[in-house]
Amino acid sequence: MRYYALSIVVPLLLLAAATYGVGELILRWPTGEAAVNRGLAADRTSLLNTLTDYGTSLSDMPYIVVLTLVAVIVFRLVCKRWRESAFLIVSVWGQSLVFLATTEFIGRRRPPVPHLDPAPPTSSFPSGHVSAAVGFYCAIALILTSHIRDRASRVAIWMVAVAVPLIVGFSRLYRGMHFPTDVIWGLLLGVCCVTVAARAILYRREGRRPQLQTAERDPHRVPR
Repeated sequence: MRYYALSIVVPLLLLAAATYGVGELILRWPTGEAAVNRGLAADRTSLLNTLTDYGTSLSDMPYIVVLTLVAVIVFRLVCKRWRESAFLIVSVWGQSLVFLATTEFIGRRRPPVPHLDPAPPTSSFPSGHVSAAVGFYCAIALILTSHIRDRASRVAIWMVAVAVPLIVGFSRLYRGMHFPTDVIWGLLLGVCCVTVAARAILYRREGRRPQLQTAERDPHRVPR
């Protein structure tokens, strides 16, 4: 328990504190980034409205919850261990917990443009859609590429894993739901949570074999 507290809980708490601090700084110093949202809103078309609707749905909460549950079950059955599944759970829910713990306190308003989606009661900062996209799709990519040796397949997987959060981020900007800094911090939040989970779970070094540990306790005993 101490290991997970130090390797997961503490980093996530620090990340939540950093998220809150950055959010407060953004509220205190005007960034002028609303001009980006106004420019995108002025250039809206029916085609982009439709495409960005699909784009933002790639990380809608109901979809992420269901996809995570399915992936957890599949990885448990295929890998016959909990490591990959646990890593995915921590990646996805880690970013979600940081987001939920900070967004209400920051309370940033949505961009001053017509919104193409219903505005949730949470703050505009950070983008939960973007952090969820990174937390899920990049975690899936790490798991898959850790079991795949073909270079072309690994590159293709990572291209998709990187493209999806960027598509989600642009869609949220275009649809008037977030400022650029909301999206940028959402990307950073997701990357940090995946990194924390990977170091603590996916890439955790295995303990030494029991017979070696026994040999160290009794140097005169020769392991079989």
